[in-house]
Amino acid sequence: MADQEYLSTRQAAQRLGVSLGTVQNMVESGALEAWKTAGGHRRIPVASIDAVLARRRAALGKDNNGMLDLLIAEDEPMLRTLYESTIESWNLPIRLRMVENGFDGLIEVGQRTPDILIADLMMPGMDGFEMIRRLREKPELAQMDIIVISAIERHLIAEKGLPSDVTVFGKPIPFHEIKGFVLGRLAAQQRTV
Repeated sequence: MADQEYLSTRQAAQRLGVSLGTVQNMVESGALEAWKTAGGHRRIPVASIDAVLARRRAALGKDNNGMLDLLIAEDEPMLRTLYESTIESWNLPIRLRMVENGFDGLIEVGQRTPDILIADLMMPGMDGFEMIRRLREKPELAQMDIIVISAIERHLIAEKGLPSDVTVFGKPIPFHEIKGFVLGRLAAQQRTV
């Protein structure tokens, strides 16, 4: 570990092609390993960053015609409309699919694995917690990035045992962070073509 190379959060954000806030959230959620210097600055192992990039490259190996496949699980009709109009306004090569609950989310993922799944946690029927746990039990879905958008406080989410590689954002929906995440995935896709 002594010869391990580390990057700052800003350097990690540049390497991953995401915003600084996204890297900070990835560290807080455990999707990226990190430690803090005596001055309180985060240092992230290059190996942890490379593992995220490798997972993305594996996901991008499938035939996607240059489109990023984005699945959103959200039960509120108004929020689904907001997601759709905002994401369409980005004019990015995104194939957007939406479901209203965890059961439909599992079915959609089974039909075609998305590059990114954005999920609410509180949904009728099967909630986001159960859906995500079931998805993370399947090793063949490990390359799928999962983002949770929830009004539930972080400590309560942690108590329910969400997998450590899930990125968690609070509400209101942080579209700037989501767009940064999407742009990072698209940049990784272009580098592998």
